[in-house]
Amino acid sequence: MKKVSIVVPCYNEEESIMLFYKTIKKTVIKMKKKCSFEFIFVNDGSKDKTIKVIRELAKKDNSVRYISFSRNFGKEAAMYAGFEAASGDYVTTMDVDLQDPPELLPEMFDTVDSGEYDCCAAKSTNRKGYSFFRKTFTKWFYALIGKLSKTEMVPGARDYRLMNRKMLNAIISMKEYNRYSKGLFGFVGFDTKWIEYNIVERQKGESKYSMRKLFAYAIEGIIDFSTKPLIISAFFGLLFCLIAFIMIIVVIVKTLIWGDPVGGWPSLACIIFFIGGIQLFCIGIMGQYLAKTYSETKNRPIYIVKETEEDLKK
Repeated sequence: MKKVSIVVPCYNEEESIMLFYKTIKKTVIKMKKKCSFEFIFVNDGSKDKTIKVIRELAKKDNSVRYISFSRNFGKEAAMYAGFEAASGDYVTTMDVDLQDPPELLPEMFDTVDSGEYDCCAAKSTNRKGYSFFRKTFTKWFYALIGKLSKTEMVPGARDYRLMNRKMLNAIISMKEYNRYSKGLFGFVGFDTKWIEYNIVERQKGESKYSMRKLFAYAIEGIIDFSTKPLIISAFFGLLFCLIAFIMIIVVIVKTLIWGDPVGGWPSLACIIFFIGGIQLFCIGIMGQYLAKTYSETKNRPIYIVKETEEDLKK
């Protein structure tokens, strides 16, 4: 019998964990003749009682395992920790807020277990509960990264997917510190079947992704999977060098003919501010790439474990 590992990142989710567990158990019971399950809850440095709730689950259910970080390392690190700890033949990652419907698991399992596909992934067809600004930002982001990156980025793609061991090992082999999983899933390739579904509002608690965090995550994805921003900044540099050269010729000719070197200083000031802004923008782009390189070369661990279910046995 095949084994499925369910990786569940958690950050301040004490209200959602029990509801998620009870809901997913209904699906697990329906699939017990096809496969067995293990749950790997990853406590990402929560400040509430998340770890206490997970401990109680681990004491009652032998299929529940957990990893607790020493501090908050982010969802990407939590997913990676769960992937490394997973012992199943197939692995899936799910959000604890139940926006990833457990009802899709049987279809995902049958798809991958047939051997025709290496992965079965979910993508949302709507953004119920999201603000107009967030929906627009998400749409623009996927359009932009689709043009900038050579790696396929599927609009509406979720982290919710079921992978076989070969694809999982490929993901685990990439030990980069700055991680953007949606890009990594596309980068490793493998045959993937997409399932569309309507995303629902979370049942308990609040979303941990503010617009500021989403914007930072978007920048992370673009920089991790495209060098075209550097090419764009170089293009701006060449363009404005050409404009500056033309402007110098215009000023010289104008001075020789009309002898009016003082006139037009407001427009000149605007040009200087505009070009200065472009320069700072391009320096900022290069700075982001340099910062990523700096963090990677330090070779720090992606996460630090404080506690696991094994500590309950001591």
